[in-house]
Amino acid sequence: MQISIIIPVLNEAENIANTLLTLDSYRNQGHEVIVVDGGSSDTTVSISEQYSDKVLRSDSGRAIQMNSGIAEAKGDVLLFLHADTRLPDDALGGIITAVEDGYFWGRFNVRLSGSHFLFRIIERMMNIRSCITGVATGDQAIFVSQESIDIIGDYPRLPLMEDVVFSKRLRSLGWPACIRRQVITSSRRWEDRGVLSTVLLMWRLRLLFFLGMPAEKLAKQYQ
Repeated sequence: MQISIIIPVLNEAENIANTLLTLDSYRNQGHEVIVVDGGSSDTTVSISEQYSDKVLRSDSGRAIQMNSGIAEAKGDVLLFLHADTRLPDDALGGIITAVEDGYFWGRFNVRLSGSHFLFRIIERMMNIRSCITGVATGDQAIFVSQESIDIIGDYPRLPLMEDVVFSKRLRSLGWPACIRRQVITSSRRWEDRGVLSTVLLMWRLRLLFFLGMPAEKLAKQYQ
Protein backbone atom coordinates (compact mmCIF):
# COMPACT_ATOMS: atom_id res chain seq x y z
CA MET A 1 0.00 0.00 0.00
CA GLN A 2 1.52 3.30 -1.09
CA ILE A 3 0.78 6.57 0.69
CA SER A 4 1.05 10.01 -0.90
CA ILE A 5 1.87 12.77 1.58
CA ILE A 6 0.56 16.10 0.27
CA ILE A 7 1.92 19.29 1.84
CA PRO A 8 0.46 22.70 0.83
CA VAL A 9 2.98 25.51 1.43
CA LEU A 10 3.27 29.28 1.18
CA ASN A 11 6.44 31.03 2.33
CA GLU A 12 7.48 28.19 4.63
CA ALA A 13 11.25 28.37 4.09
CA GLU A 14 11.88 28.35 7.85
CA ASN A 15 9.94 25.14 8.45
CA ILE A 16 9.78 23.05 5.31
CA ALA A 17 13.27 21.52 5.36
CA ASN A 18 12.82 20.09 8.86
CA THR A 19 9.38 18.76 7.96
CA LEU A 20 10.58 17.07 4.78
CA LEU A 21 13.67 15.58 6.40
CA THR A 22 11.46 13.73 8.89
CA LEU A 23 9.70 12.09 5.92
CA ASP A 24 12.85 10.69 4.29
CA SER A 25 12.40 7.25 5.84
CA TYR A 26 8.93 7.00 4.32
CA ARG A 27 10.23 7.94 0.89
CA ASN A 28 12.82 5.18 1.25
CA GLN A 29 9.96 2.75 1.89
CA GLY A 30 8.32 3.66 -1.43
CA HIS A 31 5.84 6.30 -0.31
CA GLU A 32 5.80 9.69 -2.02
CA VAL A 33 5.99 13.27 -0.78
CA ILE A 34 4.31 15.99 -2.84
CA VAL A 35 4.78 19.66 -1.99
CA VAL A 36 2.29 22.10 -3.52
CA ASP A 37 3.41 25.73 -3.49
CA GLY A 38 0.86 28.51 -3.62
CA GLY A 39 3.16 31.26 -4.89
CA SER A 40 5.93 31.60 -2.30
CA SER A 41 8.22 34.62 -2.52
CA ASP A 42 10.97 33.04 -0.41
CA THR A 43 13.11 29.90 -0.96
CA THR A 44 10.36 27.40 -0.13
CA VAL A 45 10.31 25.90 -3.63
CA SER A 46 14.07 25.43 -4.00
CA ILE A 47 14.32 23.82 -0.56
CA SER A 48 11.36 21.54 -1.26
CA GLU A 49 12.85 20.36 -4.54
CA GLN A 50 15.78 18.88 -2.62
CA TYR A 51 13.73 16.77 -0.21
CA SER A 52 10.50 15.73 -1.96
CA ASP A 53 9.41 13.64 -4.92
CA LYS A 54 7.36 16.36 -6.60
CA VAL A 55 6.99 20.11 -6.22
CA LEU A 56 3.87 21.50 -7.84
CA ARG A 57 2.86 25.11 -8.35
CA SER A 58 -0.73 26.23 -8.08
CA ASP A 59 -2.88 29.20 -7.18
CA SER A 60 -2.83 30.03 -3.48
CA GLY A 61 -5.44 28.60 -1.14
CA ARG A 62 -5.08 25.45 0.92
CA ALA A 63 -8.00 23.63 -0.72
CA ILE A 64 -6.79 24.55 -4.22
CA GLN A 65 -3.27 23.39 -3.42
CA MET A 66 -4.37 20.11 -1.89
CA ASN A 67 -6.55 19.38 -4.90
CA SER A 68 -3.53 19.96 -7.15
CA GLY A 69 -1.72 17.36 -5.06
CA ILE A 70 -4.63 14.94 -5.28
CA ALA A 71 -4.58 15.17 -9.07
CA GLU A 72 -0.89 14.14 -9.18
CA ALA A 73 -0.83 11.61 -6.35
CA LYS A 74 -0.20 7.95 -7.12
CA GLY A 75 -0.85 6.56 -3.65
CA ASP A 76 -3.63 4.27 -2.49
CA VAL A 77 -4.02 6.58 0.51
CA LEU A 78 -3.56 10.36 0.66
CA LEU A 79 -2.23 12.09 3.79
CA PHE A 80 -2.63 15.87 4.06
CA LEU A 81 0.10 17.40 6.19
CA HIS A 82 0.69 21.01 7.20
CA ALA A 83 4.19 22.36 6.70
CA ASP A 84 4.59 23.02 10.43
CA THR A 85 3.27 19.63 11.60
CA ARG A 86 5.41 16.61 12.54
CA LEU A 87 4.17 13.04 12.31
CA PRO A 88 4.66 10.56 15.18
CA ASP A 89 6.90 7.53 14.79
CA ASP A 90 5.51 4.93 12.38
CA ALA A 91 2.59 7.18 11.49
CA LEU A 92 2.16 5.54 8.09
CA GLY A 93 2.05 2.12 9.71
CA GLY A 94 -0.88 3.33 11.78
CA ILE A 95 -2.62 4.62 8.67
CA ILE A 96 -2.13 1.35 6.81
CA THR A 97 -3.52 -0.62 9.76
CA ALA A 98 -6.58 1.65 9.93
CA VAL A 99 -7.30 1.27 6.20
CA GLU A 100 -6.80 -2.50 6.35
CA ASP A 101 -9.27 -2.55 9.25
CA GLY A 102 -11.88 -1.03 6.93
CA TYR A 103 -11.70 2.70 7.65
CA PHE A 104 -12.17 5.00 4.67
CA TRP A 105 -10.43 7.88 6.39
CA GLY A 106 -9.07 9.14 9.67
CA ARG A 107 -6.94 11.56 11.61
CA PHE A 108 -4.39 11.69 14.44
CA ASN A 109 -4.61 13.21 17.87
CA VAL A 110 -2.87 16.57 17.94
CA ARG A 111 -0.43 18.13 20.37
CA LEU A 112 0.45 21.82 20.16
CA SER A 113 4.14 22.69 20.33
CA GLY A 114 3.85 25.46 22.93
CA SER A 115 4.34 24.91 26.67
CA HIS A 116 1.49 27.14 27.92
CA PHE A 117 -0.92 25.16 30.08
CA LEU A 118 -3.85 26.38 27.99
CA PHE A 119 -2.46 24.47 25.00
CA ARG A 120 -2.97 21.20 26.87
CA ILE A 121 -6.64 22.09 27.33
CA ILE A 122 -7.08 23.22 23.72
CA GLU A 123 -5.52 20.12 22.18
CA ARG A 124 -7.52 17.82 24.46
CA MET A 125 -10.75 19.55 23.46
CA MET A 126 -9.81 19.31 19.77
CA ASN A 127 -9.15 15.58 20.02
CA ILE A 128 -12.30 14.78 22.00
CA ARG A 129 -14.49 16.98 19.78
CA SER A 130 -13.33 15.35 16.55
CA CYS A 131 -13.89 11.83 17.86
CA ILE A 132 -17.39 12.73 19.06
CA THR A 133 -18.44 14.66 15.95
CA GLY A 134 -16.49 12.79 13.27
CA VAL A 135 -15.10 16.12 12.02
CA ALA A 136 -11.35 16.71 11.82
CA THR A 137 -9.16 19.76 11.26
CA GLY A 138 -6.15 20.05 8.99
CA ASP A 139 -3.88 20.24 12.06
CA GLN A 140 -4.74 16.60 12.77
CA ALA A 141 -3.17 15.22 9.56
CA ILE A 142 -6.28 13.93 7.80
CA PHE A 143 -5.79 10.82 5.67
CA VAL A 144 -8.21 9.31 3.17
CA SER A 145 -8.26 6.37 0.79
CA GLN A 146 -8.14 7.11 -2.93
CA GLU A 147 -11.32 5.10 -3.24
CA SER A 148 -13.09 7.61 -1.01
CA ILE A 149 -11.88 10.54 -3.12
CA ASP A 150 -13.33 8.79 -6.16
CA ILE A 151 -16.70 8.67 -4.39
CA ILE A 152 -17.03 12.05 -2.65
CA GLY A 153 -14.69 14.20 -4.74
CA ASP A 154 -11.77 16.33 -3.62
CA TYR A 155 -11.58 19.30 -1.24
CA PRO A 156 -14.32 21.95 -1.57
CA ARG A 157 -12.83 25.16 -2.98
CA LEU A 158 -13.41 27.24 0.12
CA PRO A 159 -11.03 29.83 1.63
CA LEU A 160 -11.84 28.60 5.16
CA MET A 161 -13.58 25.62 6.79
CA GLU A 162 -12.67 23.40 3.85
CA ASP A 163 -11.55 20.66 6.25
CA VAL A 164 -14.89 20.77 8.09
CA VAL A 165 -16.91 20.35 4.89
CA PHE A 166 -14.51 17.68 3.62
CA SER A 167 -14.80 15.74 6.90
CA LYS A 168 -18.60 15.83 6.76
CA ARG A 169 -18.55 14.43 3.24
CA LEU A 170 -16.21 11.66 4.35
CA ARG A 171 -18.37 10.99 7.39
CA SER A 172 -21.14 9.93 5.02
CA LEU A 173 -18.93 6.97 4.11
CA GLY A 174 -18.06 6.05 7.67
CA TRP A 175 -16.68 7.32 10.95
CA PRO A 176 -13.00 8.32 10.99
CA ALA A 177 -10.20 6.26 12.49
CA CYS A 178 -9.10 8.30 15.52
CA ILE A 179 -5.41 7.42 15.89
CA ARG A 180 -4.29 8.30 19.40
CA ARG A 181 -0.66 8.86 18.51
CA GLN A 182 -0.03 12.58 18.39
CA VAL A 183 1.10 14.80 15.57
CA ILE A 184 2.98 17.85 16.85
CA THR A 185 1.71 21.03 15.24
CA SER A 186 3.03 24.54 15.70
CA SER A 187 1.25 26.76 18.20
CA ARG A 188 2.47 29.92 16.43
CA ARG A 189 -1.05 30.88 15.33
CA TRP A 190 -2.22 31.03 18.95
CA GLU A 191 0.99 32.65 20.18
CA ASP A 192 0.94 35.38 17.52
CA ARG A 193 -2.70 36.33 18.07
CA GLY A 194 -3.10 35.49 21.73
CA VAL A 195 -4.27 32.13 23.05
CA LEU A 196 -7.70 33.07 24.37
CA SER A 197 -8.49 35.52 21.58
CA THR A 198 -7.65 32.87 18.96
CA VAL A 199 -9.81 30.25 20.64
CA LEU A 200 -12.75 32.67 20.86
CA LEU A 201 -12.25 33.70 17.24
CA MET A 202 -12.32 30.10 16.01
CA TRP A 203 -15.41 29.28 18.07
CA ARG A 204 -17.16 32.31 16.65
CA LEU A 205 -16.22 31.46 13.07
CA ARG A 206 -17.40 27.88 13.47
CA LEU A 207 -20.71 29.06 14.90
CA LEU A 208 -21.23 31.56 12.09
CA PHE A 209 -20.38 28.90 9.51
CA PHE A 210 -22.88 26.53 11.13
CA LEU A 211 -25.48 29.31 10.95
CA GLY A 212 -24.87 29.72 7.24
CA MET A 213 -22.41 32.58 6.82
CA PRO A 214 -20.38 32.10 3.58
CA ALA A 215 -16.80 30.94 4.01
CA GLU A 216 -15.56 33.93 1.99
CA LYS A 217 -16.86 36.36 4.61
CA LEU A 218 -15.46 34.23 7.42
CA ALA A 219 -12.05 34.19 5.77
CA LYS A 220 -11.96 37.99 5.81
CA GLN A 221 -12.71 37.98 9.54
CA TYR A 222 -10.05 35.34 10.15
CA GLN A 223 -7.42 37.36 8.31
